[in-house]
Amino acid sequence: MFLYRCNLTLHDNVFFATREMGTLYETEKYLHNWALSYAFFGSSHIPTPYRLQGLANKKPGYLEPDNEQNLLNLNDAGIYVFSGMPLKWSYQVNTFKAAQVTYYGKSKQFGDKGADRNYPINFGRAKELAVGSTYRTYIASSEVVEIPRWIRLGKWASKIEVDARLIPASGLTATTGDYTCEHPLNPIDLPDSSRLLLYNRVVMPPVSLISQARLSGQYWDIAKPDNWAELEAWSGLEDLPNRVCLPQGGAYGASLAATPA
Repeated sequence: MFLYRCNLTLHDNVFFATREMGTLYETEKYLHNWALSYAFFGSSHIPTPYRLQGLANKKPGYLEPDNEQNLLNLNDAGIYVFSGMPLKWSYQVNTFKAAQVTYYGKSKQFGDKGADRNYPINFGRAKELAVGSTYRTYIASSEVVEIPRWIRLGKWASKIEVDARLIPASGLTATTGDYTCEHPLNPIDLPDSSRLLLYNRVVMPPVSLISQARLSGQYWDIAKPDNWAELEAWSGLEDLPNRVCLPQGGAYGASLAATPA
């Protein structure tokens, strides 16, 4: 197995409507692994039809085999992308004029009753991840894979710089037992061999993540050797924590897979 450490730097504001509270649309500080999967491999491993028709045009099909743009294509390629963990982040709140739709609110023009101030009644605020925020994620692959230098992410297709480094095999140890994973995980993608013991829930669509989880099962113990600074293979991995534990066997929809009869 090949495991890549990827550092992400935001060059544009990133916006997801994680929570909608009245006129405030807030972006969670974590980056969902499904969104990152499309950003990294949407043009290389996931089919992108020119036009979607019928039901496929009206609902997402992340794990549905009938949907051409499903994430199961990455399972076939032996690729799995973990969620993005914030290293340094800040927010910027932008105000925008909301659509004039009947189910949202009555359209009011300047000067109408209730609109006596010099701004429209129907407006919203977007709380976006600001430029300069940095994240770390990991990509596991059954073979060497090409990772793009730049990706687009979020509703605004924001520009993100990627610094990907292959973690040397000497730093990977396959282990079984109880462990703590500080990196955010998608519980739907955990294999049956992993058992959740304790975790914090991060509520966000389309699937809530978990963080600071305590698990039991097979995992990768990533540790720097004592003389890592002298080894060329570890060049560029100075920021990697001295020890990282990640579950083995992660795959899209792994916990939802039907058990063979």
